[in-house]
Amino acid sequence: MNYKVPLVVAALFFSQTALAQQDKNSGTKEKDIEGVVIVKTKKAVEQKADRTIFDFSEQEHLNTVSAMEGIKKLPGLIATDVAGMMYQGKLLDVYLNGRPLNISSNELTSFLEGMPANSIEKIEVITQPGAEFPASSGGAIMNIVTNKNALKYLSATYSGNYSFTNEDKFRSRTSHSLSLNARNKYFGWQLRVGQNYRESKLFSNQDYLAFTDTDRVGRGAFAKAGLTFDLGMDKILVNYDVYQNNNDNQTLSSGSFTLPGNIINEFTALDAAKTNSVRQEGVLTYQKRFDDKNSKLDFQAGYTRSNNDFYQDNIYNQFTAGGFQTLGRLLDNSSLMQVSNLKVDYSQPLRLLDEGKISFGGLYEYQQFDTSSKGITNLEYERNTAASYLELQAKLNKFDFILGTRAENYDISGTTRFTDSEGMLQQSALIPFNKFRFFPNASVQYNFMNQVYLAFNYNKKITLPSISALNPNNNTFAGPNSTVSGNPYLQPTIYDNFEVKVSAFDYAFIGYNVSQIDDQVAQSLSREGDVIKSEQVNIPDMRIHNFNIGMPIPFMIFTTPLSEIMKVNFNPDKINFVFVYAGYIKHEILGRDSKGLKVLNLMAQVILPYQVKMTANYNVLSKKAGFYYFESERPFNERFDLTFSRKFLNDKLTLSVFGNDLFNTQATQLHSTPVTGNSVFLYSKSDTRTFGLSVNYKIPTRNKLAKEDPNMLPATETNDNGGITPKTL
Repeated sequence: MNYKVPLVVAALFFSQTALAQQDKNSGTKEKDIEGVVIVKTKKAVEQKADRTIFDFSEQEHLNTVSAMEGIKKLPGLIATDVAGMMYQGKLLDVYLNGRPLNISSNELTSFLEGMPANSIEKIEVITQPGAEFPASSGGAIMNIVTNKNALKYLSATYSGNYSFTNEDKFRSRTSHSLSLNARNKYFGWQLRVGQNYRESKLFSNQDYLAFTDTDRVGRGAFAKAGLTFDLGMDKILVNYDVYQNNNDNQTLSSGSFTLPGNIINEFTALDAAKTNSVRQEGVLTYQKRFDDKNSKLDFQAGYTRSNNDFYQDNIYNQFTAGGFQTLGRLLDNSSLMQVSNLKVDYSQPLRLLDEGKISFGGLYEYQQFDTSSKGITNLEYERNTAASYLELQAKLNKFDFILGTRAENYDISGTTRFTDSEGMLQQSALIPFNKFRFFPNASVQYNFMNQVYLAFNYNKKITLPSISALNPNNNTFAGPNSTVSGNPYLQPTIYDNFEVKVSAFDYAFIGYNVSQIDDQVAQSLSREGDVIKSEQVNIPDMRIHNFNIGMPIPFMIFTTPLSEIMKVNFNPDKINFVFVYAGYIKHEILGRDSKGLKVLNLMAQVILPYQVKMTANYNVLSKKAGFYYFESERPFNERFDLTFSRKFLNDKLTLSVFGNDLFNTQATQLHSTPVTGNSVFLYSKSDTRTFGLSVNYKIPTRNKLAKEDPNMLPATETNDNGGITPKTL
């Protein structure tokens, strides 16, 4: 069979579809039909030169679960407990509505598990952050956008879902959210509130030394409020967000360790842990606009405060060599993060070649992070950052050019306190980081035709260690033979990122990128005797290669004559197709020869009778693959999800039923390859097989002539070049 024919036909099909959609859109812009509402269907995936945009608002297979579960379904995105979040081989810095979350590891996982996916409008994965983005964005940025537009009348939308698991026992998960929007001639406002409740189970095996079985209950709530005031062409935006999580864990553990005299001491323990976190964020933005709509001046001031409290109590511990004991409070940790910033961004057209644009801006940011353990402050961390950037964009015939640079000055200092081997409290200064650096970026794009291009990109970035990795109390469970900690001595990571990419009509693409990295932060898991140690370390020198390809294949190419397909007399959102994503990621670390990681994602859409849409997702990462200081022993993140959805009441009501990880195959099984110490086998499995029902209802309005006003929560509209406006520095 000649496989080239279906691929060529698929490419032609989607090119014709894209051109037909453009013609329809152009016609729509030229007409002003009174009393008629024109609804534009959003693209599920949109490719831009510097980013990939995934729509969540109208993708039921993504928005019926938690944010973390929805993110795991995105093609090319890897989210694991040990590797963190990567997209096409690049570690992701996670943003929320254009502002960095400044968390990672356990805190990030808990935050995303507590956020309902139906509160997300879209996710932008920015693979080539330009000079306007912080140099500390590292390899790539994942920007979670939750804002909605305000309408010139009161409107409301309710979203909710219920799901359950039934492994060893029945567990429930629910989430609800309500969004209110309104606008009058003086101002617009929006309020979005929501809550979630999540029961789950986690089993783990650490090198056959320690076994844990954890029952987890997560409770979350959030509120997002926004006001916008019009001052002629200018706007003032005021935003306030608050997120609260209250989680309980009960862990039954067992294992053994060796006492002096080679006595094997077996144990069985029951522990209870509680986490309470509150994150608050306020932003004030002034947007100055000019007669030339392409000129923009934005001022923004922001403040973020995040509190986290965690404790673990030992209820009982049964030792073969020590009898029955109650050890009481094992962990009592708290942390406080505060971030304040001021920034300005300006852009305007520029007479450069055929067409040009200049952008520049500045930022000052101050971050303070303090942690304590059992009443003793064991980390005091301060960071002052001053930055400015300049970027030029130009067009010449079929070429697009971007050239920019960013100057950043860092002043990082702090103090850590710890208990030495003799039980004495010691204090030492963190390794100071006082640097002034330039971070250049460049891009050349050749446009073969509209929406078909070849792009070459380069940027230099830095990643500062996250507060989660620095936190010496970064521990969610303490056992007799395991220790987990952060590392306050971590150094920043430097990236040199190169990429070449071919994209066609947002649907088909092929790309290759390589990153040269100094001092990459990674988790190291090792064993000394009967004690397992988990810590964060710097990898001195490494390189990451990534090759990826995506191709949609409509089923009609096998059943419909080519002459009929080329007529494009159908709705592309109502056809049956499968989207194939494949990738290969290779980590090169000095002194190691590990195999690359193969990635496969299949997403199929099938329109069933009665306008029922079936969406199927299959994800898998290959086994025997190396990443950082680990090597997988079985396929990673292997799961098959199925969603059936249908719209009612003129598309105002959407009902979905879903099953996730239907074959119960998602698990982690790997062994570590630490620099020092012995290798550790690690296995973990949670109750990922879930079944549920989701509902989304848009309360109807009588005012069909109302129009949308952009920029409500909080300042994340997308400009023509795919940038976040106002841009986060």
